[in-house]
Amino acid sequence: MSEVITIVGAESTGKTTLAAELSEALSQKGLRVARVDEYLREFCTLHGRTPQAHEQAGIALEQARRIEVAAAEHDIVVADTSALMIAVYSDLVFRDTGLYAEAEARQRRYRHTLLTALDLPWEADGHMRDGAHVREPVTALVRASLTRAEVPYAVVSGEGPQRLRSALAAIGHALPDDSPQRPWQWICERCGDADCERHLLARGDA
Repeated sequence: MSEVITIVGAESTGKTTLAAELSEALSQKGLRVARVDEYLREFCTLHGRTPQAHEQAGIALEQARRIEVAAAEHDIVVADTSALMIAVYSDLVFRDTGLYAEAEARQRRYRHTLLTALDLPWEADGHMRDGAHVREPVTALVRASLTRAEVPYAVVSGEGPQRLRSALAAIGHALPDDSPQRPWQWICERCGDADCERHLLARGDA
């Protein structure tokens, strides 16, 4: 059965870069790896705008479909976001919570969920990004959704090579000749606070 690794998190937290680096690292171990890019980015590039409320469900469905197609033909799939992120932004932007149930059900079927930490500086990316101020609310919604769905997740932190090492450590049991590790879940009542997150990450690296 294919191992599906999904990378979720707020904008400008390195999801796309991590997906590319993680795919390359796993490919070097002789595994058949597929990288599934973020369909939302493709949609925005094609239409020159962000999606409207009624288009969100179709985008979520297409993201999930691409992951399933890749999983049928590869040992490991690394997905740059999942339908869960579409559900989160539907909630944040349109106050529509109707996409959570299906997105959370799908997320429970994926073997690994990596949540990118807020320890990278925010960078503009045209109409794809709303601003640094939305990163904490988005992270809070992602955490709430994963907790509600009882999906274990690992927080991936660090800059440069450290972020990739953090991801590889979190999914170690997906790799040949590595000891089994369970994804760990970090609960904090201040989970949307970037300063709190950075403080805890620093403590964990000590």
